[in-house]
Amino acid sequence: MAFCKTCGTELGGAAFCPKCGAGQGAAAAAPASVASSDSPTAGMDENVAGLLCYLFGWISGLIFLLIDKRPFVKFHGAQAIAFNIALFPLWIIYLIINFMFMAITAAIHVPLLGLLTWVLIPVIGIVIFGTWVFLMYKAYQHEKFKLPIVGNIVEKMVGQ
Repeated sequence: MAFCKTCGTELGGAAFCPKCGAGQGAAAAAPASVASSDSPTAGMDENVAGLLCYLFGWISGLIFLLIDKRPFVKFHGAQAIAFNIALFPLWIIYLIINFMFMAITAAIHVPLLGLLTWVLIPVIGIVIFGTWVFLMYKAYQHEKFKLPIVGNIVEKMVGQ
């Protein structure tokens, strides 16, 4: 037989005392802690959620933008999406320049000019990777770092 820890009344297997209403043990505490969570990321620190916004590119940014309600996390989620979208036109510009250099190389027979654009691929990749890591670092430091053009657009979009 179980008895209330507070008033001593017989419980008969109940999770709460029928006389005083006190919770009895771990079974009673579990539903209260589950009910207190208002969002799926509520138990996560803002800086960790901000870092995770950038981890898988626009996909993780979109997930955190839609799920998390905190302004800091929403900003970094939106900026992660905008950063990845901004890379697409830059890649198109690179391909156009590459095509132009290849055409010039074919016309004037200077092979080094065409090879120059292929040397730029790792440099561009390192710059993009460095920016990505820098954004994650700034989010983890709980700083709201805005990218030069994209940051202001994102800030207006999120409404901060």
